[in-house]
Amino acid sequence: MIVSIHQPDYLPWLGFFDKILRCDVFVLLDNVQFSKNYFTNRNKIRTAAGSATSQGWTWLTVPVLTKGKADQRIDEVQINNISERRWAEKHWKSIEQSYKKALFFSKYADFFYQLYSKELDSLTELNKTIIQYLVSAFGLNTRICEVAEIREAAPLAVEGKGGELLCNICQSLGADTYLSGAFGKEYLDEGLFTDHEIKVVYQEFVHPEYKQVFSPFIPNMSAIDLLFNYGKDSLQILQGEKRCG
Repeated sequence: MIVSIHQPDYLPWLGFFDKILRCDVFVLLDNVQFSKNYFTNRNKIRTAAGSATSQGWTWLTVPVLTKGKADQRIDEVQINNISERRWAEKHWKSIEQSYKKALFFSKYADFFYQLYSKELDSLTELNKTIIQYLVSAFGLNTRICEVAEIREAAPLAVEGKGGELLCNICQSLGADTYLSGAFGKEYLDEGLFTDHEIKVVYQEFVHPEYKQVFSPFIPNMSAIDLLFNYGKDSLQILQGEKRCG
């Protein structure tokens, strides 16, 4: 069984869903330290070049409360609805403005409209809601597992840090293979895994090129960019099975 583990990012890019596609169980790791202005609370969407941003894309950043919380875990992070009360409305309007002409935007728009109309307090719950929706929208069948679920069954499995934590989670799930991100080669101690008969493999993601609402093509946007443009064909494009211009 192949297990992959990743922090629950906000509006994740295609590489995130490529990892989900290539494993049997995907763990949303939210009991680790939060890093502000990383992909846990922001991501990119396309814009028209020369409009909101000259490079043809912009960040959507979820404001979070960090004062006096330097060591908080992702699952402890609260959204800043105090001084940034309109952030959700702004995110929705930015998405709508960028993608309203995309062929399949109307098919998925209501989910995002309804989501951004709610009272949103927990960053991890916001991210998990979006991830679960996109997993379904892309037609992925991988089991998505949360740390809380693992903790309930095996409390010690979510203890430790770094590679030790990842290995513990893999063991608790009965993994024989751990799928790491490409950058794992730089820091992962493979010996921790091989000692427990778990093979380590690394993601080799090749970003597909496809027709976007705006030209020229810019990679590394949120996965909603592909979904809004190609709908149910998005999975084939992610898998590299469908060419598109």
